[in-house]
Amino acid sequence: MVESLTHDARGVAHIDGKTTFIEGALPGERVRFRYHNKRPRYDTGTTLEVLEPSSDRIEPPCPHYSSCGGCSLQHLAAPAQVRAKQKILAETLEHVGRVEPRQWLAPIEGPPTGYRRRARLGVRFVPKKGGVLVGFRERRHSYITPLDSCLTLDPRLGALLPPLRDTIGRLSRPDRMPQVELSAADSGCAAVFRHLEPLTPADLEHLRLFAETNAITAYLQPGNPSTVHALWPRPAPVLSYYLPDFDVNLAVAPTDFIQVNGAVNRQLVTQAVTLLELIPADRALDLFCGLGNFTLALARHAGYVFGVEADAGLIERARANARTNALANVEFQAADLYGDDGLEFLSGRWTKLLLDPPRAGAMEVIKALPADGPQRIVYVSCNPATLARDSEYLVRVLGYRLEAAGVADMFPQTSHVESIALFVRA
Repeated sequence: MVESLTHDARGVAHIDGKTTFIEGALPGERVRFRYHNKRPRYDTGTTLEVLEPSSDRIEPPCPHYSSCGGCSLQHLAAPAQVRAKQKILAETLEHVGRVEPRQWLAPIEGPPTGYRRRARLGVRFVPKKGGVLVGFRERRHSYITPLDSCLTLDPRLGALLPPLRDTIGRLSRPDRMPQVELSAADSGCAAVFRHLEPLTPADLEHLRLFAETNAITAYLQPGNPSTVHALWPRPAPVLSYYLPDFDVNLAVAPTDFIQVNGAVNRQLVTQAVTLLELIPADRALDLFCGLGNFTLALARHAGYVFGVEADAGLIERARANARTNALANVEFQAADLYGDDGLEFLSGRWTKLLLDPPRAGAMEVIKALPADGPQRIVYVSCNPATLARDSEYLVRVLGYRLEAAGVADMFPQTSHVESIALFVRA
């Protein structure tokens, strides 16, 4: 009998006392499976047949699901996916951080399909498979699953898949274009073509026609991200998205990091601002602020907000976004939040703090907080393990109380767990 679900969507069973992780199996099921690996402490395998299905099991709606590595939970009904993520968060906080929130927040949910507004697609030229393949990597392999549709992509991006494959197939060296990055903003869509060799005039015309025909902006990337430049149209229209609860419009570059799910991001920003209980007298600090996704919303309610981010390019766009939105009570600084130097700003008299770190968490800045630190801290996390680790330090060393926590289903159909937690100074 499968007992539970891991953070990467594998079923957990115990066979003769040994833990076995089974891909494709759900809690409560009996399955027949094939072993992948047998290790001293645990085994792994893949489901071959479901003998007794869970009541939450559904038929995966995507025809590519069996091979594509983009999704891992399409065989589980959407409400059950959210419950599984809530359980993972609760168990991780308890077992890793030895903490439990006083209150569980209602999950933040959006559409279960068509939500993904950013995607980096792999491209391979494989003559034996018919030519150009465009898609996500296969599960457990570096091969590409060729996609002609995608359940999770914003429909505007999903519609680009067939013409994208055909266009790359017409290039002089399709084998020298390893990836395409797609972006869907409120204001339009863009594609960034990574190419390893100079493109011929004919190549450029093929890409220009692709962009014009599909009403998107085409960018070229001949080297690192700093080399990205517009091909068509020029000048390139500004990509942007809107936060209606705060009347904030944010301009983004086509390769910028943004929260991938627009509907969930809007709710997440609103919840973060609500939990912080901002007043005009507040001095708020936003760490790992990016291009101002949370910062500018905070500035609508706090007296002063200071955003910090390591990427200097994102900081420049954050400053421009503040000017565009006529917010004069916000400032930004570029600083390495994982370094030992440059964290002097943490000693300021900050009353509220928002953290939105990458998967590595925020332990370095948390350890640098003064004893009389912010009254309230909202921590937005993309990794329950580092959230739990950092929560233990905040609670047991700095004396905060974990007041509330909950999940945000940022990536439906996948095992990714996004969460939000509120810490209050005791």
